[in-house]
Amino acid sequence: MTGAVRPFIPAMGRHWMLFLYDPFTRAAGISKVHGQLLDRAGVQPGHRVLEVGCGPGDLLMQLGRRVPEADLMGIDPDPAALRKARRKAARRGLTVQFMLAYADELPLPDDSLDRVLSSYMLHHLDQEPQVAAMREIRRILRPGGELHLLDADGTPRPGTRGHQHPRLAGHTPERIQAVMRQGGLTEVSQTGHGSRRIAGHYSFFRAVA
Repeated sequence: MTGAVRPFIPAMGRHWMLFLYDPFTRAAGISKVHGQLLDRAGVQPGHRVLEVGCGPGDLLMQLGRRVPEADLMGIDPDPAALRKARRKAARRGLTVQFMLAYADELPLPDDSLDRVLSSYMLHHLDQEPQVAAMREIRRILRPGGELHLLDADGTPRPGTRGHQHPRLAGHTPERIQAVMRQGGLTEVSQTGHGSRRIAGHYSFFRAVA
């Protein structure tokens, strides 16, 4: 990891709640949503793939089963989540490299990846680090490489309680796409959306380096 240790928001919002991650994601049906993200990403054998903010590694576990010939990596600032991810990969016999790092300081060389994935990570960052993370993703993607991003949709919906978390205020698909463009990515588009009873509303995005 480069730079000094910084505060961060962990996968479940509180460090002590990490043990709830697996039961929560099962109840929320996140595996199916991850499958939709992977359908869009089109990872092929031989691709080098990074998940930014991998947490306990569920998305990469699913991808490793789908495309075992891909070169998979994940970064996260949470050592406890990475330990959990490594245990999962070992139990499943999957080879995944997990690194302690921040989204705006990726420990990878320029033009070195075919795909970058991100799942429910972007809203954990403030606005300036969001743009910095997009710049880093643009830097490490090869020309023509793609970012595929899934995140909560904070669009206000009259008549429903919807997302009430303050970090989702203004976190709309339009804002997410603007951040991607500010980071230097091109061909930015929203590729789908949906909702689940526990997880709430979410959207998928694609961009090209």
